[in-house]
Amino acid sequence: MKTVVLKFGGTSVGNIERIKKVCKIIASYKKKKRRVIVISSAMSGVTNELVKKSRLISNNFDKAEYDALVSTGEQASCALIAGRLNHIGFKSRSWMSWQLPIQTEGPYSSSRIKKIAIKELNNYLKSGGIPIITGFQGINSKFRLTTIGRSGSDATAIMIAKFIKADECIIYTDVEGVFTTDPRQYKKAKKITKIFYDEMLEMASLGSKVMQPTSVQDAKLNNINIEVKSSFISKPGTLISDSKKTCSDQIITGISSTKNDAKITIVGVKDKPGVAASIFKPLSKNLINVDMVVQNISQNGQDTDLTFTIKADDLKKTEKLIKQNKKISYKKLSFDKNVSKVSIIGVGMITSPGITYRMFQSLASKKINILVISTSEIKISVLISSNSVKKAVGVLHKEFKLD
Repeated sequence: MKTVVLKFGGTSVGNIERIKKVCKIIASYKKKKRRVIVISSAMSGVTNELVKKSRLISNNFDKAEYDALVSTGEQASCALIAGRLNHIGFKSRSWMSWQLPIQTEGPYSSSRIKKIAIKELNNYLKSGGIPIITGFQGINSKFRLTTIGRSGSDATAIMIAKFIKADECIIYTDVEGVFTTDPRQYKKAKKITKIFYDEMLEMASLGSKVMQPTSVQDAKLNNINIEVKSSFISKPGTLISDSKKTCSDQIITGISSTKNDAKITIVGVKDKPGVAASIFKPLSKNLINVDMVVQNISQNGQDTDLTFTIKADDLKKTEKLIKQNKKISYKKLSFDKNVSKVSIIGVGMITSPGITYRMFQSLASKKINILVISTSEIKISVLISSNSVKKAVGVLHKEFKLD
């Protein structure tokens, strides 16, 4: 008998009617003679409300208590799903992360799943039961509840699929699958039928919110195929896989864009070994993620201008750290919050010359100025004015025949 892991996101279980619909989906797999394991997120809005309450209590809310608090949303949704399944004639029970247990390591709020005990879970499946397991959380070596980052229920589903050796892992969400770009931003975006792990990882890290980057990485490392589909309509979704047989020969698979970037330029830094490390070390210690980096050497060979991007939310902290840094000297410091990153992604560009030219020429045709460029084997990213993002996505989508 095949085993399938089904994960339902917050919008899929957003209210009682949606939970009833989710239970019909679960029942349909059970009727196909599958062993079914369900992972559920909290009902949409619940986690945000809990976070808000923690901030009203304290500006420095205890990290362990924060995880204990925000993990309660999944407990409620799992109990409601199990209760409904029992009502319509199926054997089901909710399972808290600590009851398996799902063992995690790492800091609170961003732990990673280390191991999952599956003995009792297997026994329950053999008895015909449908376990409903809390996503997004686990338990650490100190027997404290931990969470694994927002949207972490995807990671729970993938790791459950790994340890239980499931045949399928299906992520149910509020969209039909992964699209070539955000369909809310560009109406001609189309659904991607099949996509490589690496492409999905790039899209997730570059702004696509369909899946959490660490979850895609877990799937790749454990070679677990994932299907992303909608819980609201009955249509095929997107298969995320590493099999070349299942993926298309499209050169560019998708286009991602961000909304929350800031550009920092440090002008006239003394050009000497270790200066870049001196600038970025305090940022690293304060968990500020640096993305695109460009360095220009002056003609005299003594000074350099360093430009890099961060999340706009970290701008004030970054400015303060640079100004307090006694290990560097510079002539000028400038910031720009009106910037966004647009990226084209596709494994096909590895063997296709001319992609960089086509991208830059397309942007130039719409008079879009490029501020910063970064590349990898399967990605080209440019930093542009935020006002030009919609125009850029449209012209690139058309250029690479994604409409």
